[in-house]
Amino acid sequence: MNKFQPFEHEVMASRHEKNVDYNLSESGVHPITLRELLADNPEEINRLFDTEIDYAHANGIPELRANIAALYPNCQSENVMVTVGAIEANYDAIQALLQPGDEMAIMLPNYLQIWGVAKNLRLKINTFHLDESNGWQVNQAELKQAVTPKTKVIAVCNPNNPTGHILTEEEMKTIINAAQEVGAWILADEVYAGAERVTDRETPSFYGRYDKVIAVGSLSKAYGLPGLRVGWAVAPPNIIENIWRRHEYITLSTSIISNKLAAFALSPKVRPRLIQRAREYIRQGFPLLQQWIEQQKDVFHLVPPQAAAIAFVGYHLNINSTDLATKLIQEKSVLIVPGDHFGVDKFIRISYGLPPDYLTEGLTRIQQLVTTLKSL
Repeated sequence: MNKFQPFEHEVMASRHEKNVDYNLSESGVHPITLRELLADNPEEINRLFDTEIDYAHANGIPELRANIAALYPNCQSENVMVTVGAIEANYDAIQALLQPGDEMAIMLPNYLQIWGVAKNLRLKINTFHLDESNGWQVNQAELKQAVTPKTKVIAVCNPNNPTGHILTEEEMKTIINAAQEVGAWILADEVYAGAERVTDRETPSFYGRYDKVIAVGSLSKAYGLPGLRVGWAVAPPNIIENIWRRHEYITLSTSIISNKLAAFALSPKVRPRLIQRAREYIRQGFPLLQQWIEQQKDVFHLVPPQAAAIAFVGYHLNINSTDLATKLIQEKSVLIVPGDHFGVDKFIRISYGLPPDYLTEGLTRIQQLVTTLKSL
């Protein structure tokens, strides 16, 4: 049997996220209720009640694909594939583009799903880092070294998970130029677009800037709708066909109720409300986290995230990040994400797009454990 690379981040989440008192590991804003989503929309409620619980279109219902296409430049419904979360879109895209032995370049730190899938597919992986000392900007020397004439795909995350860094125009151009030089695809995880903290300008997509881009999105992060399990890939029609063929082996379709709720959420009337809600949670929660870090400057340091409801917090303690996260679960019933799960130790990822009281108590428990560790 081939050696399998488990998805360690999701292993920890699956085991503990529903059992701890305070889950500060979530990567999106606090989920919205169905009542709040459908508020003042009796016609939509009746339409949902009249839905036959049948299979949806395998590639997503037409209304949903049209609403997704409207988010991207020069994009049509034929460029859109609806998947079960962005996690399936990433998986299907890698399967569609790469064969065992192929080479890809991956941005770190990053959500390591793509890295793990690449390991299990027996791909050759080169990495390039975002540089904390330079505000988490791309290390261009590492990028140049990571992308070779054999590179088939460059995988990026923008805004970045876990740092919250938004790539500058110059950084995007550098990545595109690197891909163009070797004819590589760019697989762009863009699930945090819309979850900006310091600007109301939505993060631009790689899609439309280069002809070999697969842009991946989701309703989980900036929309507060993780339970719908709706994601998508946007790409040239021939690549969408290849992704669709893989989709039919794995999930076949997203549920019809999720399709309809997702189409409603992404409609021109509703989407701005959800984006505003997400930004309010992010902008109200971050000062609480920032104040908490300021009170413990001898232990923690942070490059403030430009987007997302998460912060990648560095620490000065003589303990591995996974060990620290494990102690928090066992001793304080708090779940955070260790930096190990993003390829960088001595960091932890903390969610702050949460109700203030919940966030404050979770942070207090982390501080209690840190105080104990400092005294050892």
